[in-house]
Amino acid sequence: MLWFVFAILTALSVASQDAWVKKWFSHLNAHEMFAVPLLYMLPLSLGTLVFVSVPVLDPVFAWSFAASIPLNAVPYALYMKAIRESPLSLTVPYLAFTPVFMIGTGYIFLGEIPSIWGILGIAAVCAGSYALNIDLKNWTLLGPLTAVFRETGSWIMLIVAFIFSFSAVIGKLAILHSSVMFFQMSIFATLSVVMLILYKVFGLISFRALLREPVKGAAAGGLIFCHVLFHGIAIAMTKAAYMISVKRMSILFSVIYGGLVFDEDNIRVRFFGALLMFGGTAVILLAG
Repeated sequence: MLWFVFAILTALSVASQDAWVKKWFSHLNAHEMFAVPLLYMLPLSLGTLVFVSVPVLDPVFAWSFAASIPLNAVPYALYMKAIRESPLSLTVPYLAFTPVFMIGTGYIFLGEIPSIWGILGIAAVCAGSYALNIDLKNWTLLGPLTAVFRETGSWIMLIVAFIFSFSAVIGKLAILHSSVMFFQMSIFATLSVVMLILYKVFGLISFRALLREPVKGAAAGGLIFCHVLFHGIAIAMTKAAYMISVKRMSILFSVIYGGLVFDEDNIRVRFFGALLMFGGTAVILLAG
């Protein structure tokens, strides 16, 4: 059960990194919020690559690796914009829609039809997203549905979840044609270099701003590095569906951070909604 420990640590790293960046770097623009952990993680990922054996690589790895860069860069940039603009408890839980969208892409591209468990999981995720937006003081039947689109971070995170449903598939293909740790470290090292260069060329970030608080920046980089490292270790020890199901506990941790760190409203109701979404995600992944 050692994989379970590392999967929990992965979930905690994800939620902690989100809360840390939101708390200390929300004064920056969304691009700089994304660039901070990338910049400070870069030495760690490059240093780790030295100790990771290079597997035999083929053309499939090459194109899937190349495709993974924009398929991770775009959603992570949007991810930072979402948590910057809106409460954690109303943004991060929408990542639960990634496996829901993956059922749709699986049907379109592979002709896979979801089982009864998959349908139940979808229903739980949808019910959780409804509960997430319930306002006990001003509740109406359609209120929680329209609230999703009124809250900027919520609908942005839905877009993130949709893109992740593609990047997860392509990333898995790259791992199958290399190794977990080699892909994890090399993709984030490459992503860091590419994004930092592009951001600087187009004048979207200021390195002076990124380097202004090195200790807090190093903590952000350390947390995302822990996320990548623990994810690689855990997923190598067990079935991907088991590991990802536990990793999605980050949804619950984020809601807890929202209440404890940012004093966000309706935390009990949002925790119940996030719990439903986490349960639905687990059902979909485990049934799959």
